[in-house]
Amino acid sequence: MTFHPELPPPPALQPGTLRIIPLGGLGEVGRNMAVLEIDGRLLIIDCGVLFPEDNQPGVDLILPDFSMLEDRIDDVEAIVLTHGHEDHIGAVPYLLRLRRDIPILGSQLTLAFVDAKLKEHRINPVTFAVKEGQRERIGAFDLEFVAVNHSIPDALAVCVRTSAGTILHTGDFKMDQLPLDGRVTDLRAFARLGEEGVDLFMVDSTNAEVPGFTTSEVEIGPEFDRLFSTSKGRIVVASFASHVHRVQQVIDAAHAHGRRVAFVGRSMVRNMGIAAELGYLKVPDGILVDPKKADDMPGHSVVYMCTGSQGEPMAALSRIANLDHKLRVGPGDVVILASSLIPGNENAVFRVINGLMRLGATVVHQGTARVHVSGHASAGELLYCYNILKPAFVMPVHGEVRHLLANGNLAVKTGIPRENVMFAENGVVVDLADKRARIVGRVEVHNVYVDGSSVGEITDTELKDRRILAEEGFVSIFAVMDSSNGTVVSGPEVHARGIAEDDSVFDAIIPEIKAALEEAAKSGSADSHQLQQVARRVLGRYVGGRLRRRPMIIPVIVEA
Repeated sequence: MTFHPELPPPPALQPGTLRIIPLGGLGEVGRNMAVLEIDGRLLIIDCGVLFPEDNQPGVDLILPDFSMLEDRIDDVEAIVLTHGHEDHIGAVPYLLRLRRDIPILGSQLTLAFVDAKLKEHRINPVTFAVKEGQRERIGAFDLEFVAVNHSIPDALAVCVRTSAGTILHTGDFKMDQLPLDGRVTDLRAFARLGEEGVDLFMVDSTNAEVPGFTTSEVEIGPEFDRLFSTSKGRIVVASFASHVHRVQQVIDAAHAHGRRVAFVGRSMVRNMGIAAELGYLKVPDGILVDPKKADDMPGHSVVYMCTGSQGEPMAALSRIANLDHKLRVGPGDVVILASSLIPGNENAVFRVINGLMRLGATVVHQGTARVHVSGHASAGELLYCYNILKPAFVMPVHGEVRHLLANGNLAVKTGIPRENVMFAENGVVVDLADKRARIVGRVEVHNVYVDGSSVGEITDTELKDRRILAEEGFVSIFAVMDSSNGTVVSGPEVHARGIAEDDSVFDAIIPEIKAALEEAAKSGSADSHQLQQVARRVLGRYVGGRLRRRPMIIPVIVEA
């Protein structure tokens, strides 16, 4: 089983062939998006964001690469959203900048979360609410929606029937048999679709390496009860702002132990307000309290439900750990991180944990207590799905390379031919024709960075410069040269920032820089740019050899 790094561009799409192009979510956990095309019409499944890692300083979000859609945006029939997590809906506002009236299909809660997000971008979307068991025809795409269980209510798998064959896309799912809302993954529908024939199964891979079955959500309740009954101070619970089930468990535990709940963080307040209004979150009368009033209440009588479980620097929990929030924690207080670690976020989360513990708080997380369970199917559940569906071809989605490979290996164990497992990364094109799938090429896809108000303007080269500035420092060289005789009449002056040594450390190299500049200028072949490169090379060799550093060097050579 291998990936295909050297694939050529795909051939022209033949009539009656269904093309699948993943623009995100393969080889990474986040930014999920797939484009389906048949007979010139496009369907988009999910449109999410990826959160930056430590080596992407200053980046707020990473979007799918929409460039292949820019000239074809009028061909898009609809966007289908499987559920309301940011890694599946977060990029919708940026896609709708290309065309605001693209119809969006999703469950009631998913659309409510999207609508609130789009209002912040001043976009009024065209939405159509769907539910499990519903079937809709959108152009050449015949869609059927199937209930699946996840860590957010109202998640849906989508079956896409076309003249080329049938695809079942699970979205994110697991097979919790005792979900808090009683809504289980509809295995009867899976079996029915399997009998009908699933030609390509696009299946969640996140927990494919985890043996057995994912723990049920109900098993967290007793642990919350224990923590709430033994804690004498404030309790702060951090979770995703869309994790309605986890918030429900916190509310239930608080109600049982005589505490009131304060929501902290704009997205938490917004999403839980939506969930409560639509009936997905059951809130006892009088249990919610404004955070400002909660600050004046005895610690043993309040629970704060906040964002920041992934160590996001601007989220509430990080600010609390950095003493940059009005909420203070200390000895006797308990902080519960009720989420799993997204790969790449480990360092940020551990920094927050260390900061909270430094303040004296007790920190409880998944590694020390059962305060979170995954929302994704483990290996045992995936095996059940393969045996129920018996798909002809499989395309693992949603996961890093190791997750995709593990998922494909499970498919092979159930009897699916090895050559029928489509291992793909972002941009790898799969064609389905006459109910047979094959990899046919690759389209160029890149990271699109959101940096403040700019979208797509920051490049990987500029991120490299930021990393150099952060890790190695900055050195500037300034000199004025007489263009008539090629001599240095002022400088060179060398100044450094972010380097431990004083500027005097450069005194020894200044004569060499001056000599090199004058030699280059008198040769008659050096312009300002070439002179700058000469100064950079001389200083770079010195800094590398003497200081063992590779800072960013900015030469400024002025000809007078």
